[in-house]
Amino acid sequence: MTNLLSRRRFFGTTAAAVASVGFLSENRFSLAQNTETTLLPSKFPSQIYKARITSSPTDDYCEKLKAAGFAGMEVSNWNVSPADARKTRQLVEKYELRIHSVMRGWANFNLPDKYDADIESVKTALRAASAYGADTILLVPCRVGHPGLKMPEPWYFDIDFDPVTLKVKTVAEADNTPYAEYIAAQNLATEKSIQAVESLIPVAAQEGVRIALENVWNNLWNTPKFFAAFCKHFDNPWVGCYFDLGNHTKYARCEEWLKELGHSIVKLHIKGYKVNEVKGKLGGGPGDWVKIDQASIDWKLVRKTLAEIRYNGWVSVEEDGYSDAEYSKLLDKIIAGE
Repeated sequence: MTNLLSRRRFFGTTAAAVASVGFLSENRFSLAQNTETTLLPSKFPSQIYKARITSSPTDDYCEKLKAAGFAGMEVSNWNVSPADARKTRQLVEKYELRIHSVMRGWANFNLPDKYDADIESVKTALRAASAYGADTILLVPCRVGHPGLKMPEPWYFDIDFDPVTLKVKTVAEADNTPYAEYIAAQNLATEKSIQAVESLIPVAAQEGVRIALENVWNNLWNTPKFFAAFCKHFDNPWVGCYFDLGNHTKYARCEEWLKELGHSIVKLHIKGYKVNEVKGKLGGGPGDWVKIDQASIDWKLVRKTLAEIRYNGWVSVEEDGYSDAEYSKLLDKIIAGE
């Protein structure tokens, strides 16, 4: 398929080249065949491609998505055989679209009775993604939290962690005694997630598919610096970050996350979230979901920041409420920095 970096070329690339920012920028974002209808003139030195999320695409879905101006999609149906995934890929590419990512979603690497099964399930997702023609899977390694587990409110998180081991010392200012159980749970989750992801890297490399980590309201890695340190800890081109432009705004402003995560960002989701603010600062309540164009997010600043970190790649809409055509036009405005 035109513009797709072949896996043979990829595996033939030296480790030094793979680790370089330039190579990551080139390989991370493969394009649909017919880019003329999906790319817009841009004043920015980076290009962004529009996608939606679906389970199993059909002819009707692909036809409508193409007509709306999207370049591709992310699929959530990860538990399929490579043969079935290849059939779906053929269907999608018939419309000159691309499956760019597979949403594996939540795993439970911090639960002993779930660990082995979830490792195998991620391997299944990596093999399916390769057959789909995707270059990424989205993975939420685990979550913590139960009724009675004491955690700071989102706007009070101030995490002090060891930059080498990533062990958390404190999660808020002042007395952290009430958070002792949460800190222990977070440290265990980090340890087991690192162990799991490191064990999966050889499979990711074999399949030519990146593991993109997400911390979607799982009560882990809740500040930009901490999540960036977690994603970068692996120091491996097969592991990066899947960042959601919306999910994280109750903890810190979107542009703060982008600046910290930088080149570790592999893919983007986008949705709307409105935070409550007190005198210009986060706080006063958790906020609520809204449409993208109603969010308390400075989209012009977000686009400028994406250009500054030289993000080139996909953004998948992860909400409903508008038509595909309306979302396409909305994304066009954001991508253009309007």
